[in-house]
Amino acid sequence: MRASGKYQVMTHTGTTQRRPSAGSSSTPSRAPLGFDWLTPADRNVLYLYALTRLAVGLTAYCALWLFPANPETREPAKFGTAFEQWDWYHFVDIARLGYFPGSSGPWTDKWDNREAFFPGFPLVLRAVHAVVPHWTLAGLLISFVSGAVAVVALARIARAYRPGTSVDQDAVLFFLLSPCAIFLAVGYSETLFLAFALPAWLAARRHSWALAAILTAFATSVRITGLFLAAAVAVHFVVTVRAHRRWRAVPWLALPALPVLGYFCYLYAQTGDWMAWKHAQERGWYRTFTVPWDSWATTWESGFDHVQTTGYGIMFQAELVAMVIGLVLLGFLLRRRHWAEAAYIAVSLVALGTSYWYMSIPRATLLWWPLWVGLALWAQGRPKFRTAYLCLAVPLSTVVALTFLTGRWAG
Repeated sequence: MRASGKYQVMTHTGTTQRRPSAGSSSTPSRAPLGFDWLTPADRNVLYLYALTRLAVGLTAYCALWLFPANPETREPAKFGTAFEQWDWYHFVDIARLGYFPGSSGPWTDKWDNREAFFPGFPLVLRAVHAVVPHWTLAGLLISFVSGAVAVVALARIARAYRPGTSVDQDAVLFFLLSPCAIFLAVGYSETLFLAFALPAWLAARRHSWALAAILTAFATSVRITGLFLAAAVAVHFVVTVRAHRRWRAVPWLALPALPVLGYFCYLYAQTGDWMAWKHAQERGWYRTFTVPWDSWATTWESGFDHVQTTGYGIMFQAELVAMVIGLVLLGFLLRRRHWAEAAYIAVSLVALGTSYWYMSIPRATLLWWPLWVGLALWAQGRPKFRTAYLCLAVPLSTVVALTFLTGRWAG
């Protein structure tokens, strides 16, 4: 990235009972939310998951043959190289060498600002690598297993609202074919986060506060978004406290903050800067605090005023669309009084919408489970909506996948 005038210009580098609607804070029956062994419905969504993983593999294979780095080559690159893009190098470098190898850090030239990435995924990557010696394969294995846990949990969340319907499969299908779904299949932290976060939300809806807090703490070790989930769990605790009356569980609600505190203490010990994580975000990705209207304006200009190359420009356009989707989702949740889910989305939007420009909001939609559950519920009895979603999402998902797999910026 480089500064250019006013803008930062990116250069390449069957019952009739009343059922709650999406995101409701009421507590469903325990059966659909159970952590028992896989049910036939769970296996159905895992079948969908396996098919989409195969599709990603085929897309990567074709990308290596059709879009090689050297158009004159007669031999494609190794299969794993398609997945070795962008943030992957940060994760693998942290797993291999740590955060500050050889006394290097933000005080050295050409520092990569790796402290902007939370330690959960690199720690798991290093552990898996002890068994699977190939770093890329280890990262893909983590995402594959974590994604399977996440889709089962997402299906159970959706199934609790309308058991006996296809809402669970629709939620998973919409999720797995969403425009940024490629990030669920590569060595990134989204799937590992969801593998903790979605079961944590299931536990919170069952009023299993200790389990919810422990799982949320693990999620927080992976991404700062875990704190947003912790806020949602706390709000859910407050709005349902008259039903469960488990005031002794209040201390558990503070547990998810401990990984963040521990990581920040570590960074302070290494850098002498309590805000080292934030400063790394600012240096590497221009995530400086900006009032929301200026963030929108800068992103709009980057997307439509031809100040960026076309590849980056269209991604900034996608950022704007994702922000609008998030605001619509937030309005829906507030109107339906789904306070906990609304808190999660609201904090996410504030964090993403107050930087110099929008960045990675389309990817963040993968973490918005109320969106996928809500779309699936809306699709029930509306086959035309389901068809329309798939017809629009699948091409976009393929384009973004090809963009990422060929080394271009995909948000």
